[in-house]
Amino acid sequence: MKLGKRRYAAAAAGLAALLAFTTGCGSAGPGSKSGGVNAWVLTGAYEPAFRASFSSGNIDGQFFGNDAYKQKIRSAVGADQAPTLIFSWGNGGMLKSWVDGGKIYDLSADVQANPKMTSRYLPSVMKAGQIDGKTYALPNNSVQPVMLFYNKDLFNQLNVQPPKTWDDLIALIPKFNAANIAPLTLGGQSKWSYLMYMEYLVDRIGGPEVFNAVTANKPNAWSDPAFIRAGQMIQQLVDAKGFVNGFKSITTDSNADTALLYTNRAAMYLMGSWAFPTIKQANPQFAQSKLGWTAFPTVPGGKGDPADIAGNPANFWSVSAKATDDQKKAAVKYLSDNVMNDANVDSLVSLGAVPPVNGIQDKLAKAKDPDFLTYTYNMAANAPNFQMSWDQALSPGQADALLTNLDQLFGKQITPEQFAANMNATIGK
Repeated sequence: MKLGKRRYAAAAAGLAALLAFTTGCGSAGPGSKSGGVNAWVLTGAYEPAFRASFSSGNIDGQFFGNDAYKQKIRSAVGADQAPTLIFSWGNGGMLKSWVDGGKIYDLSADVQANPKMTSRYLPSVMKAGQIDGKTYALPNNSVQPVMLFYNKDLFNQLNVQPPKTWDDLIALIPKFNAANIAPLTLGGQSKWSYLMYMEYLVDRIGGPEVFNAVTANKPNAWSDPAFIRAGQMIQQLVDAKGFVNGFKSITTDSNADTALLYTNRAAMYLMGSWAFPTIKQANPQFAQSKLGWTAFPTVPGGKGDPADIAGNPANFWSVSAKATDDQKKAAVKYLSDNVMNDANVDSLVSLGAVPPVNGIQDKLAKAKDPDFLTYTYNMAANAPNFQMSWDQALSPGQADALLTNLDQLFGKQITPEQFAANMNATIGK
């Protein structure tokens, strides 16, 4: 899940610029064809900031959709043909497997010699770039908590309030359906969009210890009652027609799900904070005056802290261990001088993003979108637990199985108990 999983609906001029940029980019191998440094990164809301940073740092960049990138990078890393700079979601299963395989360069000596490379970042975010006390990745964009976005006009039209509890959410569904408005937009074809419902419900019901047992490879961890109840609540939402009709055929990478919110066809949208700059780019007026946001609803009787959040602490850059010494040196210089410098931070903030950098509260308060940016910053800074997206926290094989089984759970092809049994079979693999 996470940032940049969305692609702008580009005008002809923007498309021409994209083609002109990517034509000259290195396509494979630990560096560009000219021997310089190259990077692969996701298309999406923060693309302008990446492009500016690449230009100032003399980096050859190539952009991919979320699913295409994941397939390409796994193959490239495995074949020792990764780009110099490798984009990831932090120290979850995928990055850890690369580190264990000797595919990722250890940055520890570099950051010790140049403390500003790490001291600029929020400590909670930096932890996501470390494995066994060593630094293998540095943040490259924004903190990305998942929140519930909503259409203020539609809520005002029905004279209702954003949901604070799960029961509130369920009670809203028939009201919006009666007005021919989809209660929730959802891009089910992309599958990872299902994750956020399960992540939040499990935490709200059982707290972070439930999923921690999964990552610790505890036998039958997926059979915890919190998983079963969360699955039942998801299917309750499906049965109540809480999601837009045909949600399994709607894509997230194309922003089709996002568009339903700002075109008044859906009332709510559970998505990461990266949705804000996407909406701002597509419909500035809506983003400025009609877009609302709030925390995921609480679950009465649940053990989880209502301030817990899920999402991405940030996205990260790692350096390929297969790069040449000159490429590694140039990549480290780029990470030091061009990532999260003043220009990069200003670029991200202008897009509606919140860089994971210490001491930027005043900058956020003076930005064009102070309310959203400050809300997001505080949401991340004050969360007792910031759960990394499960498809990144798990090994690649487990993540693939999770997305497949979530797709079947949302489609009511399997029961919550069958979901648990299927996922228990992946533990330790």
